[in-house]
Order: sequence, then structure tokens, then C-alpha cells
Amino acid sequence: MGFVATPFAGNVPNFDLLVANEAGYAIPVQVKAINGPSWQFTATTFLDIEFNGEVQTVVGQRATLNPDLVCVLVLLVGAGKDEFYTLRFKDLQGHIAGIYKGGRRPKNPKSTHCAVWPKELQVFKNWNALLAAFNGAAASNPSLQPTCYGLRPSHAAELKR
Repeated sequence: MGFVATPFAGNVPNFDLLVANEAGYAIPVQVKAINGPSWQFTATTFLDIEFNGEVQTVVGQRATLNPDLVCVLVLLVGAGKDEFYTLRFKDLQGHIAGIYKGGRRPKNPKSTHCAVWPKELQVFKNWNALLAAFNGAAASNPSLQPTCYGLRPSHAAELKR
């Protein structure tokens, strides 16, 4: 797809990769991979939840620093068969807000565990969120649009001299 992705040697909170286009513009990307049936999350990452004894009440969606953070959820199937689901953090947050109901958890009242299943995210089984992140950046800043060898037209003209 013309992108370069690089992971980090240490732990970087909130994202796993920097993905850059040929112009050198980079965006952070969060990646979660599974080889089982569902991705596992903690609802409090996405939602504000109040506890009243053993009863949980979802107050609303948690404020986040980067709601447009691109998340890539990977279902590991096998070489050349893996499935990729790309969405923005706020899309994942909205999905979890729709499926996590709170109430009384039967086994552990303090648990905020939730699962997201691939069948629930079929609309995101594409690279649209990643492409939109780069297209949105290029639209707001034309100097980020890729050109020959990743140079802006003004730089290419200077090199010809």
C-alpha cells in the first residue's frame, strides 16, 4: 500500500506503530491481534463506569486524547489469510458503548471485561480508516501529499536546478 510501519523497542502507551507514507508523514496506530474467537478489552478504557455496590452503571464514553487514533484489529488465521479490521478509536469506543451494558456482573461484580467479535466489525474489514487518516492529513496540508520520491513540488523544482 506504499506505507512503512515501524514498531517500538519499548512500551509506548496508547499506540504500537508509527505508519508513514512516502512523503514522511506518520500517524500512530494501535494494533490488537488474536488467534482466538474475540478481542478482549477492559470497558473502562472506553467508558466511564460508576460502581454502586455490586451494580455498574455506564455514565458515558470516556474522554480520550486521540479519538481518531487508527486501530487495527487482526484476526490471525494463517499465512496470507489473516483478516484486518481498521477503525478509529472513537468507532471502537462507540461499538463498546453499544454492547457493554453494566449492571450486575454474575461472577465478579468489579469486572469490566468485554469482548468484541469479528462478526460485529465486518463493516471495518478494510483499510479505510488508515487511508482516511492519511487523506485527511494531506487535504488539510498539501505539503504532505506524496509526489515523486516523496518530495513536494517546490523541492523537486529546486533539485532540477
